[in-house]
Amino acid sequence: MKEILREIGMIARALDSISNIEFKEYELTKGQYLYLVRICENPGIIQEKLAEMIKVDRTTAARAIKKLEIHGFVEKRDDQINKKINRLFPTEKGENVLPFIKRENDHSNSVALAGFSEREAETIFELLQRVRKNIEVDWEFVKKGNKRIY
Repeated sequence: MKEILREIGMIARALDSISNIEFKEYELTKGQYLYLVRICENPGIIQEKLAEMIKVDRTTAARAIKKLEIHGFVEKRDDQINKKINRLFPTEKGENVLPFIKRENDHSNSVALAGFSEREAETIFELLQRVRKNIEVDWEFVKKGNKRIY
């Protein structure tokens, strides 16, 4: 069997490294841009749902969100009904950096898919979605404290 997950991992790490370097001038590091984009796309999202979207544990999400708060990219607001719930919203600073993040993402997509036809790019997308959905089953299983049997 081909080392598909190894290739996916190398691609993800390379892109993450590039983004961390390029976003440093905006005080965005260690994947924080992922959180900011999702918060901008889903204003009012709760931390638990955000962690689930990005596929990280709640502690990792909490650390990233705290750093985004400290640097003024996002703010927490109490839920109107349940005061125990904090909702996340982008600040003006967060909204202002979003176009740069999107341009970087579009550029990285263009570089990654150079030489591929539109149909090939669509096929890659569809196949990777299937891989992600397969992995999500195990992710949910393990997240609940279960152990996979190899």
